[in-house]
Amino acid sequence: MAAVTALALTGCSGTGRGEATTGTDGAAAGFAADATIGIALPDKTSENWVLAGDLFTQGLKDAGFKPDVQYAPATNTVAEQQNQISAMVTNGAKVIVIGAKDGKQLGTQLQQAADAGVKIIAYDRLIENTPNVDFYVAFDNFKVGELQGQALLDGLEQRSGHAAPWNIELFSGSPDDANAAVFFNGAMKVLQPKIDDGTLKVVSGQTDVAQTATQGWKAENAQSRMDSLMVANYASTPIDGVLSPNDTLARAIITSVKGAGTDITKFTVTGQDSEVESVKSIMAGEQFSTINKDTTLLVAQTIDMIKALQKGEEPEVNDTEQYNNGVKVVPAYLLKPVIVTKENAAEAYANSPKLLEIVKAAQ
Repeated sequence: MAAVTALALTGCSGTGRGEATTGTDGAAAGFAADATIGIALPDKTSENWVLAGDLFTQGLKDAGFKPDVQYAPATNTVAEQQNQISAMVTNGAKVIVIGAKDGKQLGTQLQQAADAGVKIIAYDRLIENTPNVDFYVAFDNFKVGELQGQALLDGLEQRSGHAAPWNIELFSGSPDDANAAVFFNGAMKVLQPKIDDGTLKVVSGQTDVAQTATQGWKAENAQSRMDSLMVANYASTPIDGVLSPNDTLARAIITSVKGAGTDITKFTVTGQDSEVESVKSIMAGEQFSTINKDTTLLVAQTIDMIKALQKGEEPEVNDTEQYNNGVKVVPAYLLKPVIVTKENAAEAYANSPKLLEIVKAAQ
């Protein structure tokens, strides 16, 4: 928790954002242009992880590499991903890209990788408590939280039908994902002053990241907690909105509040990931917002890092101050997230044909 807290607290500071520099750990000495590249992803419960795997497979092949893309089963512990990473090292991977199932439990495997001269790129989720992380590539996740917090305020003003104060609840992601605290703290930077001045009222009183956590990012866990919150706090009190860290949880929350009789057209819930069903929900006037984090761009940036390492060059990064994993500050390349509501969806998805088709069909 100390490492996560340190990371979250530094998320809004630093002067490195947006300025291209080179990493501090040094590049690899270079390796064969047809080398094996390991891609270790958590599971297939999110559309974005599935898409990432497909994009890495094709993109690495197109670049001349041999991709080894593996997922850890959603029903398994982190042990499966640990085994996969160890096997990638043994099988001669020169770079391993890791979307961590649990970023706190990979120290042994990353030491094995370092001993073998394998470079490690943390993808989307920071890997914690180890010096053996060479680079981090992600969207600016603290900014994601800030955008979600502001979207909640905007939605409450637009949809609730009444002036403040507004009754809300807070949800955060899985405690084994370092990003969960970063999203939450980014949102709370925006929301806490409004809680303090009475604009927002968290009726349950559950306002810290541990109280609001959703184990495994599972929809059923979010719906169960929301059901309990509704029974305990909103039997005779209307609820106006919920901070949700992603789309899967947002849809579960909507199911819960609709089941309790809430007028969903006056209710605001945030999200993230631009999942198909949530884009449909936004266009139908249910979910208020999501975040567009173009996986195509994130995978392409990661592959650019791998190409640089293959040539023995320093991969480009644009942040060398913010992402302290508890042992070191990991050089990072951060991409810019985009908030999406019904009003700007066509513009936001102009380069995403599948999502743009959904938007146009609803207009």
